[in-house]
Amino acid sequence: MTFAQLSTSARGALLALGAFALFSAHDVIVKSLGGNYSPVQIVFFSVLFSFPLLTLLLVRSKTEGHFRPRHPWWSLIRTIAVIVTGFSAFTAFSLLPLAQTYALLFATPLLITILSIPVLGERVGPHRWAAVVVGLCGVLIVLRPGATTLQLGHVAGLCAAAGSATASIIVRKIGQEERSSVLLLFPLLGNLAVMGAALPFVYRPMPMPDLGAVVAIAILSIAATSLIIFAYRTAEAAVVAPMQYSQIVWATIFGWLVFAETPDAATLVGAAVVIASGLYILMRESGARRADNQPVLNTGTRHDSGTFPGVSTFIEDGNNTSPGMARDP
Repeated sequence: MTFAQLSTSARGALLALGAFALFSAHDVIVKSLGGNYSPVQIVFFSVLFSFPLLTLLLVRSKTEGHFRPRHPWWSLIRTIAVIVTGFSAFTAFSLLPLAQTYALLFATPLLITILSIPVLGERVGPHRWAAVVVGLCGVLIVLRPGATTLQLGHVAGLCAAAGSATASIIVRKIGQEERSSVLLLFPLLGNLAVMGAALPFVYRPMPMPDLGAVVAIAILSIAATSLIIFAYRTAEAAVVAPMQYSQIVWATIFGWLVFAETPDAATLVGAAVVIASGLYILMRESGARRADNQPVLNTGTRHDSGTFPGVSTFIEDGNNTSPGMARDP
């Protein structure tokens, strides 16, 4: 049976699995470089090498050409959130085992569910509240407060999850009205400005192999983002979104092969609890009667690091809305 003969759900799931495999390879390179360079430097050059493709995207965009935001304050908050996410995620990958970092980042859907109440005015029922509470308990299992010392990497992972949830929920709020050029460009320019200002204080000369690794980060981001967009265009979000949790498998494999990491029992148990909670929320949302009561399904599935436009940006773009993504009335 060829790929084209598969059902749309199977094709979407396979595309998403491929995308998250590439994202995991991206994170492996980030972690490898993080042993020698500051996250500031890695983020700065990753953004810099992403700009050629971004320019092509903006040239091809059918939306209005100027960059004045319709929602300046929300756009500013989102830009700050994306900058925090990128720096924090790269820091966490540099300092923590891959599986432990993913376990913390998987808390993002839980935080999106919480933020959907004040930001989107959505109703969260007792089932999803219970899933959030259980999921946060899973995060505590990973962190093991009292049994281990809370490290900078743990704080960075939690900040990345919070920043990603904030950025995603804002895209959900303003994405139907805001210009795609604003959603695409502002976080990258913000990262370039902030990281560029800090770069002289942490800069270390990068030999050609390391510069090539940063270019590979940008290429992998582009390829993975393209695959996940195709996945959302092919299948329903309820099929595509859960595929993000396959990253824990790649984290275990890459962690063992590349970094000689073996996840401990607490990390695996905590990750399983967080993943189960996230899957339950996705299941509840996929059965929701109102399409606008699906904050997690409708905000994409990968943390927006600001080194390349996030998946949720393309999903909310009016010209790129996928069959599985509901639109606001």
